[in-house]
Amino acid sequence: MTDAVDAAARAGLATPVAGTGEQQPFGRPQHTPLESLLSATHSAKLRDELGVETVEDLLDTYPRRYAERGEMVDIASAEPGQDVTLIGYVTRVSSQYMRSGRRGKIYKVDFGDQPNEPTSTIEVVFFNDRSFEQPGRFIGRRMAVFGTVKDFKGQRSLSHPSYEMIDETDETGDAGAAVDTRPLPIYPATKKLSSNVVRQCVARVLDSGFHRRLADPLPESVREAERLIGLEEAYRRIHRPDEVREVDAARRRLAFQEAFLLQTVLATRRAARQAEPATPRPARANGALNAFDAALPFKLTSGQRETGERIADELAQPHPMNRLLQGEVGSGKTLVALRAMLQVIDAGGQTALIAPTEVLAEQHLRSILEALGPLASGPVGAPSRDADDLLDGEGMLGSAGTDVSGGPRVRVELLTGSMPTKRKKQVLLDLAAGTVDLIIGTHALVQDKVSIAELGLLVVDEQHRFGVEQRDALRTRADIPPHVLVMTATPIPRTIAMTTFGDLAVSTLTELPAGRQPIATHLVCLESHPTWAARIWARIREEVDAGRQAFVVCPLIADSSGQGTGGAPMTSVESTYAYLAQQPALAGLRLEPLHGGMPSEDKDAVMVAFSRGEIDVLISTTVIEVGVNVPNATVMVVLDADRFGVAQLHQLRGRIGRGSEAGTCLLVTQLPEQHPSVERLQAVAQTTDGLALSEYDVETRKEGDVLGSTQSGGTSSLRLVKVTRDGELIARARKQAFELVAADRQLAEHAPLRAALARLDDDRREYLERA
Repeated sequence: MTDAVDAAARAGLATPVAGTGEQQPFGRPQHTPLESLLSATHSAKLRDELGVETVEDLLDTYPRRYAERGEMVDIASAEPGQDVTLIGYVTRVSSQYMRSGRRGKIYKVDFGDQPNEPTSTIEVVFFNDRSFEQPGRFIGRRMAVFGTVKDFKGQRSLSHPSYEMIDETDETGDAGAAVDTRPLPIYPATKKLSSNVVRQCVARVLDSGFHRRLADPLPESVREAERLIGLEEAYRRIHRPDEVREVDAARRRLAFQEAFLLQTVLATRRAARQAEPATPRPARANGALNAFDAALPFKLTSGQRETGERIADELAQPHPMNRLLQGEVGSGKTLVALRAMLQVIDAGGQTALIAPTEVLAEQHLRSILEALGPLASGPVGAPSRDADDLLDGEGMLGSAGTDVSGGPRVRVELLTGSMPTKRKKQVLLDLAAGTVDLIIGTHALVQDKVSIAELGLLVVDEQHRFGVEQRDALRTRADIPPHVLVMTATPIPRTIAMTTFGDLAVSTLTELPAGRQPIATHLVCLESHPTWAARIWARIREEVDAGRQAFVVCPLIADSSGQGTGGAPMTSVESTYAYLAQQPALAGLRLEPLHGGMPSEDKDAVMVAFSRGEIDVLISTTVIEVGVNVPNATVMVVLDADRFGVAQLHQLRGRIGRGSEAGTCLLVTQLPEQHPSVERLQAVAQTTDGLALSEYDVETRKEGDVLGSTQSGGTSSLRLVKVTRDGELIARARKQAFELVAADRQLAEHAPLRAALARLDDDRREYLERA
């Protein structure tokens, strides 16, 4: 055992200080190889099957549930329906393949009160427990089984019970005394690794006393404030409880620890960024921002004013702003961001806006140029340039500070992967020279060859569509960290905001600008009302005849098998476009398809034509989900709406009702009204409150769906904390973590906490920046 202790010490565990009995943390990451306490075979299985890499990981692999051991009775006395603990011998093991096409095997164990000639027997059945592939390991050995006795065709049996092997008795020879009567922990298992083996491995670690040598990462002040038990006691109670009720305190403590560690990472990250230097970008009188505000044809909402003032103040500080701006579809986030960019430009900095797709980047370009008006016009005496000129490669001329009829100038440029090479090179040169004030781009902006002379503000739109490294590429490349504003139109529930964006200040826009029209959403179940299919297309015709436009949204691009809505072969863009072209109700209308598989220039041409009113009905995928602004579009039909998520449907319908006319959104499904997926559609139809829908979405989805696939299992997942239910716990952990870091930013007085943070793997760190 000395070798194991030495290995533990080298790995960064707390070990007793000679003569004091106190623990001295080493402060290094705690990574103790499984092989230091377990066999090579078991270590390999734990690693391959459960992703358990270290002894610490094994202690953090918690039981899924606990089996209460029934009353201990003789085999002869066991009655059907009774929860029992039986002690006996395995006398025979047989197996057979499952029937009815099911994969796997059934193992039947003859279980008797004597090893050779039992007087009482019972059949014990196991399903797919590969341990019994080697009967010799069991026959003749004593075993304890825990389960419910059943009557199967007149024969008593136990079906897939929990069990333990028993090889010794106490000094009196009492077999029962050798049986552990405590609740039986049931661990995660696979076909190749049973819960019983995992339990044996955990027991070996506990018996070694390993958990008693671990330094507690929770500071004593935090434990006392939250009334939490210590780490050693928590591990003992969760893995080896004397009673099931002991587990609650262990789970509470370990769950708080999970939340606290993640919040501490966020707190230290925020503190570190606040300590970074930044160039202050205060507002300037008589600049582009003042000219822009003076020309606005409407008043800002109170939310836009308040958020804008907060952002303006943070931009003027000597440390970087790091703020998340969320808001309803159409709440004016881009306007708030544009005003922030103009303030930075007035102060001599350059700004960048990154969008996840070329369609969205080009849409931002058009809307920003339209909003800027003369502020983005060409030099004196030169013809003005509009968005289409810029997209064709002509570009804007001039830079901030250039006098145009006595006013400031702003040079706006676009950078995307599909731009002509010659044009792209010129934009890159001008960016590096500092003559571009506002660059709008896609992932092309984060390439290594992109250099921005003096990046003062980075705006990331729809931030959840970018990877961590992509979002940080421009920020970390700058000599002086820029201010950062990330935006999302997908409302973020409070618990997720605390857990994934805790290092950012959060602003939320809830008001819609004056003039925005309501959107009426209706659920159309064609199974219950098949005649409504024709009415869908008639409704579109009515809107177009009134001078307006329509979206038809499909879940697929290309044809697929099966029948779709309204008799169409399938709700793909291709087949729906062909189907609608033949509909009498839509005869003579201008229809066009749009999807992400089209060349960029074709997508752009379609969007320009639709925005100009040259297309009546756009049949599209979710490529129009964000950023598309066509005020004349008033009706949207979402086909097979059950294939979309709640947030996605809310985003989609935000494309209509953006002008002076009210919008109508039809959610069409072929599922019966009683189908569980239809409940989601009903929720979307009943409210336009995006934040309320986001909370509903979190409550009704599985945790893995909420956190993403990397959080669905393995060592990178949150084992006990559930953002779908643990909002209060996360809030308390956040408060404690931020107070601790405020008092000790380097955690100099908390070496065990530093070591625990070092153990967080890369997946868990990336989780902190994922929605």
